[in-house]
Amino acid sequence: MKDRSSSIRRSQRTALFFRELSSFYQKIVADQPSLAGLFINRVELSPDSGMCEVYFYCQEGLEVFKERLKILTLYKPSMRKALATSLNQRKTPDLLFKFDDKFEKHQHLEGLLEQVSKELKSSDE
Repeated sequence: MKDRSSSIRRSQRTALFFRELSSFYQKIVADQPSLAGLFINRVELSPDSGMCEVYFYCQEGLEVFKERLKILTLYKPSMRKALATSLNQRKTPDLLFKFDDKFEKHQHLEGLLEQVSKELKSSDE
C-alpha cells in the first residue's frame, strides 16, 4: 500500500512539473522565437526527485534539437527558479534536457501499421 501511495504522489508531482515547465516554456518561446518548433513532450522525475528529465521533441530531428539546446540551456537557471517559486518545495530538482526519441518511434510504428492496413485492404479487394 505504501509503494502505491508514493507512486501516486510521484505521478502527481511529475504532472505538476510538466504543467509548470510547459507554461514557463511557452513564455520563453515568446521571448526567443528561435525555440519555436521545440515542444516539451514529457517529464520524468528521478525516484529521489533530485533530477527532472525534460523530454523535448523537434519535428526537424535530433540535429536541430542539439542546435536549439544551446539556447535552451541558457534558460535552465530561470526555469529552475520559476519551478521553485511556483511549487514552494524544499528542494528543486536539477533539470536535464533530452531529445524524445520515443515520439519518433511511436510515429514510425503508426506509419508502419497504417501501411500494413492499406496493404491488407488492397489485397482483400
